[in-house]
Amino acid sequence: MKEEKKPEQEKTAENLFARRVLIAGGIGLLLLLIAGLVFYAIEVILLLFGAILLAIFLHGLANISRRYLRIGEGYSVLLVSVILLGVLVTSGWMLAPSIADQVTNLRYQLPQAAADVSRYLSNYSWGNLILEQMPSSAEVVEKVNNSNMLSRVGGFFSSTAAILTNIALMILLAIYLASEPKTYIKGFAKLFPQQNRKRVREILYEIGETLSWWLIGKGASMIFIGLLTWVGLSFIGVPLALSLGLIAGLLSFIPNFGPILSAVPAILLAFIDSPISALYVLGLYVGVQLIESNLVTPMIERETVELPPVLTIVSQLALAILFGAPGLILATPILAVVMVLVQTLYIQDVLGDKTENLPEDNESNADNQQSGPITTVFDK
Repeated sequence: MKEEKKPEQEKTAENLFARRVLIAGGIGLLLLLIAGLVFYAIEVILLLFGAILLAIFLHGLANISRRYLRIGEGYSVLLVSVILLGVLVTSGWMLAPSIADQVTNLRYQLPQAAADVSRYLSNYSWGNLILEQMPSSAEVVEKVNNSNMLSRVGGFFSSTAAILTNIALMILLAIYLASEPKTYIKGFAKLFPQQNRKRVREILYEIGETLSWWLIGKGASMIFIGLLTWVGLSFIGVPLALSLGLIAGLLSFIPNFGPILSAVPAILLAFIDSPISALYVLGLYVGVQLIESNLVTPMIERETVELPPVLTIVSQLALAILFGAPGLILATPILAVVMVLVQTLYIQDVLGDKTENLPEDNESNADNQQSGPITTVFDK
């Protein structure tokens, strides 16, 4: 009897092994297909992620308005969107002439400032060494035009029409997402087995909480940096201070690299006056960043996941190389989402470490956080 069962056992083992091989191959093929889809649809994915960020911001402001106005969720989002649009149009109408003149002057003065810096550095041996290592303007333009990376994802920022179209589409998607977030949350949760749907909603809730506080902190940081830079440059006497302050505030959305990019034109313009003025401007930008990093950033990290600087820089470099400017701009919020997923799916669910104080740890904590600024984006 044992000799007769042995071939059957071997046959069963072979079938089981073949089945596992087919399953592993199928999973590998599915992952390759998903990777290819992500690669070729990356512009759409990044656009959708930007719309989600904007939707969280709009829904948070709508929740504040609903505390004072008894209107529906969709109407509150629409009201907030109209008010924000009105504020932007009014601000643009008031500041557009001054900013346009300053930007025009900036285009003509920056090449002159760069030439002055080159002449100054050429007077020193160490300056000549630096100039020899730097590419010329013609080489920079040629590299940008011949860049395969930019040609692949450059449709996102290829022209003014493309920029406006993408912004309009992102705003439209954000309004729809912010008006009925529960519909999309429940629909996404239904893609998972029924016993896991509650956990999926809890994780989405935590992602929404993290991104909402990140957006609040980042908005406060941008306003703080923009105003302080504008006032500081005006006090030093640097021309075009308003435009430079606006650039500093906008680029501060990109951690680490944004402040460096915003400081370059200001230092160049100050160098036209004197090298001492350029040093003052450099000190101003360093001081502003030190104040921001020691006051605003700690308050952000108390309410959201703490993003290690090394991981932040690595993610920015990786996404910038892969996806260009959109990847660099959205690298930090994407990393915040990844950190939440690691904490919830791996550290808590796989390793069983429940030390993290997250909304899903207990119902009372979740109810308390519902009163926060944007926590109702992912209502359970």
